[in-house]
Amino acid sequence: MCHYCGCRDIPLIKEFIAEHESIVNLAGDIRRALERGEIPGAQRDLLRLRQELREHWAGEEQGLFTVMRAEPECTDYVDALELEHREMAAIVAEADLHTAAGQELVLASLAALRPHIEKEEDGLFPMSLTALSGDQWDVAINAWELVHRRPVPD
Repeated sequence: MCHYCGCRDIPLIKEFIAEHESIVNLAGDIRRALERGEIPGAQRDLLRLRQELREHWAGEEQGLFTVMRAEPECTDYVDALELEHREMAAIVAEADLHTAAGQELVLASLAALRPHIEKEEDGLFPMSLTALSGDQWDVAINAWELVHRRPVPD
């Protein structure tokens, strides 16, 4: 992620980035467990990942994505990100880690997480600084808080 635009200083963006870090770490745990053949541990972590992704994506989609989609120059970008969410969600929800094919699907999906996150952190988040009004930020923050059932920390 870039460190020059200032988006990292916005409390909501800080939360998204912290969630990204947790998701990447959990994905690494799953990958390493699969490499060691520890299917029960990988399965446990995959369940945790599903939950974290569900909450994270709901916070993004119901808030930041919604207000960014209202900006014509951002609509296609946000739509593509949301499509990636759907594709990853289907894989992590349906893949059977007890089969080689299921493991390959999950590993491929986990590998796609980092480029997806980079599109958000290096593209969408900096765009939000110039595209959104104060009222739009309020909508995005309120949606995140509803999903997470807690306020965005300052």
